[in-house]
Amino acid sequence: MFKLLVGLGNPGPEYEDTRHNAGWWWLDRVAVYLRVTLHPERSYFGLVGRTQVQGQPLWLLKPTTYMNRSGQAVAALARFFKIAPHEILVAHDELDLPPGDARLKRGGGHAGHNGLRDIHAQLGSADHWRLRLGIGHPGVKAEVVHWVLRKPPQEQREAIDAAIDRAAHALPLLLAGDVAKATSLIHTTQPPRPKPPRPPQAPGSAPG
Repeated sequence: MFKLLVGLGNPGPEYEDTRHNAGWWWLDRVAVYLRVTLHPERSYFGLVGRTQVQGQPLWLLKPTTYMNRSGQAVAALARFFKIAPHEILVAHDELDLPPGDARLKRGGGHAGHNGLRDIHAQLGSADHWRLRLGIGHPGVKAEVVHWVLRKPPQEQREAIDAAIDRAAHALPLLLAGDVAKATSLIHTTQPPRPKPPRPPQAPGSAPG
């Protein structure tokens, strides 16, 4: 079903652990799962890997342009190998979902996401699939840029990683074309682990 898996992010160590790189985190997990090594490919403006699934080629791509030029990399590889938009899955950070949530979707608008905006423009189509990885919203539109370019606190990162794990485990279903089962697995939000109870205080003691 899919011939190209894309993870969106920004290059450079200063962006490595920021929310905007959630798509890269997922693609890294997928590369380990598929035992694919990514290599720089100047022709495709990113890190690229290739494998075979059921006799069909499958490409992995991490654009190393900045986010707002992601379409340059996606379109270059897709056009050369004649990959149609509906055969592409793009993983990206999603402000409209809380950390720990993930949603699979085909098509739709870019909702102001600069990476998706450029992919739509370069492909001339929005008919690709999207893996939307929730990162939450700061609550104020003016803070969005700072929010996506900041490192999430540990609790949020763990929730995002849990969603990435679910999506990675759903990959065999996606590659087999069983979107319904894959969607059911990806959309299942794991409940937060309860915090351990506080130890009882000795009689007459006060909290420190």
